[in-house]
Amino acid sequence: MEHGDVPQACPDCQSPVRPDGTEFCCTECGLVCARREIDRGPEWREFTDDSQRKRRTGPPLSRSRHDRGLSTTIGYDSGGRVTGRKRRQFARMRREHKRANLSKKTDQNQFYGYVEIRRIQGQLSLPLHFRDQACVLFRSAQAENLLQGRSIEGFAAACLYAVCRTSSLPRTIDEIVSIARADRAELLAAYRALNRELGLETGPIDPRSYLPRFASTLDLETAVEQVAQEAAGRLLEERLIGGRNPAGVAAGCLYYAARESPGPSVTQAAVAELADVAATTVSSTVSLLEELE
Repeated sequence: MEHGDVPQACPDCQSPVRPDGTEFCCTECGLVCARREIDRGPEWREFTDDSQRKRRTGPPLSRSRHDRGLSTTIGYDSGGRVTGRKRRQFARMRREHKRANLSKKTDQNQFYGYVEIRRIQGQLSLPLHFRDQACVLFRSAQAENLLQGRSIEGFAAACLYAVCRTSSLPRTIDEIVSIARADRAELLAAYRALNRELGLETGPIDPRSYLPRFASTLDLETAVEQVAQEAAGRLLEERLIGGRNPAGVAAGCLYYAARESPGPSVTQAAVAELADVAATTVSSTVSLLEELE
């Protein structure tokens, strides 16, 4: 809709009409008199009282990038008008521009570490704020010189694992190692350094935090999950699971609950494979629950 199609006065109260984003509203009664689907106005953003220094908006700042997302890039879309010598010149400019953005070793480490964190977070389908928290933790570890002599990929995986631990959304080490570009030893060495030097608030993992994910993967009913939650709670109250693998305890409680329910049965091997533990770990947890009956 063009400006010529916009009424000059409100059809109800005859008051002036003013634009408001993509709509034209009455200044008195607020009636929307017309609408323009395309807003051709600029996107101004200003947080100071100086209205003469307005600037165009850009992408939001991101903690998951080493430069907070403030750097510029030289694009590749030339519209087919750049050929030959000019094309080679732009290629050299892109190469030098990339080197200038990563001129320091700390920036290079952050760049490669953040890329690994984003990749693991995407593979595990974790929330986006987990990614940002892991990047902040990686930056803190780098500020404390914890990366010296250790794997960058191991620290990236360890930071994400630590965020999962502190956020009560645990993932097993084997789950992260299966996706990360670091082995188990590198992840554990980095995680121990983080826990020791930065004092992470990572207490023992509650086995009940694994139950919703395990029950959803096995397609079990909500009633089975509730029984498993109660069984894990009894084991915690009796303090019978100290030193045990929390994922194995959760798998044992879930198998115990599924075995007692009238719904579809679940094999002990399937539950053990899901938790990445041995079948004997599941059976030992079931034995503890049977002793409490």
